[in-house]
Amino acid sequence: MTRRPLIHFTAARNWLNDPNGLVFHEGRYHLFFQHNPFGDLHSHMSWGHASSVDLMRWEEHPVAIPCDEGEWIFSGSAVVDADDTSGFGAPGQTPLVAVYTSVDAVTLIQRQALAYSVDGGITWTKHAGNPVLDRGSRDFRDPKVFRYGDGADAFWVMVAVEAEDRQIVLYRSDDLRSWEYLSAYGPAGAVGGAWECPDLFPLALDDDPDDIRWVLVISLYPGGVAGGSGTQYVVGSFDGVRFTPDRPVGDDLADVDWLDLGRDCYAGVTFNGLPLHERTLIAWMSNWDYAAEVPTSPWRGSMTVPRRLSLVTVDGRPQLRSQPILPAGEAIEPTAELPAAARIDVRASLGGDGGGVCIDLVGAEGRVSVGCRRGRVTVDRRAAGEIHPGFPSVESACVPGDADAVDVTIVVDTCSVEVFAAGGLRSITDLALLGDARRLEVSTEGTAVVETLAVIDLGGGA
Repeated sequence: MTRRPLIHFTAARNWLNDPNGLVFHEGRYHLFFQHNPFGDLHSHMSWGHASSVDLMRWEEHPVAIPCDEGEWIFSGSAVVDADDTSGFGAPGQTPLVAVYTSVDAVTLIQRQALAYSVDGGITWTKHAGNPVLDRGSRDFRDPKVFRYGDGADAFWVMVAVEAEDRQIVLYRSDDLRSWEYLSAYGPAGAVGGAWECPDLFPLALDDDPDDIRWVLVISLYPGGVAGGSGTQYVVGSFDGVRFTPDRPVGDDLADVDWLDLGRDCYAGVTFNGLPLHERTLIAWMSNWDYAAEVPTSPWRGSMTVPRRLSLVTVDGRPQLRSQPILPAGEAIEPTAELPAAARIDVRASLGGDGGGVCIDLVGAEGRVSVGCRRGRVTVDRRAAGEIHPGFPSVESACVPGDADAVDVTIVVDTCSVEVFAAGGLRSITDLALLGDARRLEVSTEGTAVVETLAVIDLGGGA
């Protein structure tokens, strides 16, 4: 299986995992990412770099922050230092500052370090005073930094993890160079694996600008709800010092809120530099259980499609909605051969007799079945590749809203399926090796009736 995705970002060559340093600056979206410049396995971690004007067509650039003999470059974030608080700029130059985890190649101690760019993110210089924050820990990593407050009272906040302690640690700074401890959160919620790649951001609940909530996103491996990698989130408040959940967070996986209920949506973080209502996330589309064995070449690893996040009240409490950002395409007949990259919209009524709808994506090498019954959607990829004993799986999501209605959008590419149900209130992301000569088969049970079936050819994207 060597076909490159059409609408999902991949590096031209070699290994890719977590998105890093997502930032919007001067009309371009910058996607940095964990990258091995020398091979297709997780090693020699550096920051790769790509940029886009529309989140769909990406231009890959040279490695932004390379590893060296003494330092590996792990995950982190990037900010637009508009006021040059760091002092890395010059007259007429606004610095971009990357805050990344520097791993000592000998001791494996993980510390936070800086690099900066004054040419819009193309070339980067490591700060001579690195590291800027050191806890003497081998598990202190993945800093997400953002600006908190307005005007003269604004300051930088760092959200990072003590991974094996299942703890979020927060720091503040005025200049990105010196950091002061604020508080900690956790362990709470899903704690079956190491915590990684946190994010903390505000969203207006139900588009009400007077009701701002804060969303804390935490990835973990293992311990995901579908097995292996997974990403949970918690809704609460943040006062510039401490994050406080809106409700008690238990450790039952069924009661945890999950960003995605599939196997292959991990380490997702959002862009800095965008307005509140344009909170946009990209995640790594793989799972640590089998990422090193996905049979692609000369690349290995891809990103999810970008997703616009919003916060809505569902069943009396705030929940995230994820809606895919997709290229425009041409509508085709559902009976035609399924394009390599396509959007499939299905609307149906189920009736009252326990009926259902099954959407099968069938290729020369495999099949994925998306099933919709009362209040539930499933993705069955047991026949969509055998790259690893843990790869065949069935994912399931309880869908809120009208139990008698089906509303799903399926985004399919050369080796993946992303399902968004109930307008994005639930999503399931799975790798799936289908092969060529693909077709769409839709069937119903009981009194279920398909009211709308639309297929959009998305080919020619990324």
